Amino acid sequence: MAPKGSKNIQAKLVLLGDMGTGKTSLALRFVKGQFHDFEESTIGAAFFTQVLSLNEATVKFDIWDTAGQERYHSLAPMYYRGAAAAVVVYDITNTDSFERAKKWVQQLQRHGNSHMIVVLVANKADLNSDRTVENEEGENYAKENGLLFFETSAKSAQNVNELFYEIGLKIEEEDCFAALGRDKFDIMKMSLHTFADDIFTRSELSDTCGTVIPAS
Repeated sequence: MAPKGSKNIQAKLVLLGDMGTGKTSLALRFVKGQFHDFEESTIGAAFFTQVLSLNEATVKFDIWDTAGQERYHSLAPMYYRGAAAAVVVYDITNTDSFERAKKWVQQLQRHGNSHMIVVLVANKADLNSDRTVENEEGENYAKENGLLFFETSAKSAQNVNELFYEIGLKIEEEDCFAALGRDKFDIMKMSLHTFADDIFTRSELSDTCGTVIPAS
């Protein structure tokens, strides 16, 4: 098995959502461990980088924090084109932001990279007493559309690192798919015991993906 973080992966990640949902605050919390009560609205887009060490890879995130104002929405495809992951953020105290988050998801489904990891994020969990969007609404929508789902608070740091760590793991997994060939990997997941001799040995899988799927 390869040493921890021995493989380097560079991944583009884009933050999408309405103005005021806390996209910049999430990025700042993850990258710098900071939170500001008053954050100026992003104009166009802001750029951050952060490195995350996983068991088998080091993922360098190139994070594009897009402006939430409607006049900048036409620029969004430029930022999510070629992205490994997209984080669509809404504010749990703002139902309209949740409805517009759904529109972002639909746009990504139509025009995004087919293997893009899409995460729906319900932000501002610290304002639970002002909540207008129930956790189950976001969770159910995410499940119906094949999205990851997190409820976060950039202010308290709730689930922020967990969000990006999970994305990193998924990116690492996608990189493994690409290295193996997705069809071969899927067949092996179904029955390594039956097909291993003809397709790929356990040791080769371990060297490539850092994990071994046990025989049934």
